[in-house]
Amino acid sequence: MKKVLLLLCCMFFVAVSAQKKGKDYSEILKSKSIYEINAFLRDAHPDDPRRSVLKPRVMEMMKEYIKNAHPADQKVKDMQEMLAMLRRRPSTKITFDEMNAIIKQKQIAKYKAELAAKQPTDVYTPSNAQNTYVVNTSANTAIPNAEAEEFNMLMAVSPVEHKNKTVKILNSLFDNDPNAKEAIILIQNKSDCNIIVRMEGVGTTKYRLAVPAHGEGSIVIEKGQYLFTSLVCGAQYASQKTIEKAIMVALGGQ
Repeated sequence: MKKVLLLLCCMFFVAVSAQKKGKDYSEILKSKSIYEINAFLRDAHPDDPRRSVLKPRVMEMMKEYIKNAHPADQKVKDMQEMLAMLRRRPSTKITFDEMNAIIKQKQIAKYKAELAAKQPTDVYTPSNAQNTYVVNTSANTAIPNAEAEEFNMLMAVSPVEHKNKTVKILNSLFDNDPNAKEAIILIQNKSDCNIIVRMEGVGTTKYRLAVPAHGEGSIVIEKGQYLFTSLVCGAQYASQKTIEKAIMVALGGQ
């Protein structure tokens, strides 16, 4: 009986290990996909001999893609960044802190540009109450955009309001004091719809942030417990979050 239990435990361990391994890279040497090879380089053991073949190959593939890409191709910038990283390190894998630093620098550059231009740099399509969100494609059921007027109002800030908000966000981005009472929240909207993200804290503490479709927005809020809610293309989003430092929230991704 003990042997049977031991065998079952071993089988369970092997099954769990196989699940943890995730993607099957047994045919990776035949791959012609930049993203698949890039994923392999991030996941594979540092001593995997296939690295010596695949890293230079994917770098050449990236160079070729950049060379032949359309001037408006948005993937070019990503390819350039990945290529630059591969020249310095074994893969494009980055730590959580490195990712946060990259996001922070991009935000600083964006808001510095907005401060210099004295206006928002976001390009977006205003919401229309007649626009509808299809919430059930099989039944073709749709609801009107009840947040259209509120979204447009939040986006149409005056130059003075925009400057004050931008200065506050930049101050928060440059502030590394762990004892600060406020933190910056970055919202990425990966959906096809304009959204409003609502943050409800203790008592009367409430914030709201309009974020255009396929855009992003930032807001500085007091640290604490919050309920984040939003209507993303007709789908309800709700999440309880403890805000103790700067965070990024992505909505609408597949």
